[in-house]
Amino acid sequence: MIHSSKTQWPERYKPDNCPIHVRNELDMAASPENIWAWLIRATLWPDWYSNSANVHIIQQAGPDLKEGTKFHWKTFGITITSTVREFVPGQRIAWDAQAFGLDVYHAWVLQPSSIGCHVLTEETQHGFIARLGALFMPNRMYKFHQLWLEGLERQAQKGLPPTT
Repeated sequence: MIHSSKTQWPERYKPDNCPIHVRNELDMAASPENIWAWLIRATLWPDWYSNSANVHIIQQAGPDLKEGTKFHWKTFGITITSTVREFVPGQRIAWDAQAFGLDVYHAWVLQPSSIGCHVLTEETQHGFIARLGALFMPNRMYKFHQLWLEGLERQAQKGLPPTT
């Protein structure tokens, strides 16, 4: 089954307007509800995704990401500030990420599938840090996003995240 992108790109971050674009997808043997619950519980990402650390939600009450949530976190060795820019419960979430030399848009799209849920994640980047990373470690982002998808599937197969 071929899935088309349903990512709703802001003009600045459309793949044709960015020097860096990475797309990963995985058909997961887990329920869309469980996948969504783990994806939006960002403070737990470091427990199951090794390329995330120090996730702190700011300017919001509650443990889950939602429209407008601002959060700080560390990924690929860089501390960034992200804001959730798109939020369609159970279907789509996207955030931007800002750091010195880096301007990113990261989107997730969930679609029910015959085995559970097809999950697409895409990221586009601007900035000299992004270009250096692509030049010196060209497959690193693809590799880690695939690990993120695989970890998300494992967590979702266990059930819902713990209540906090």
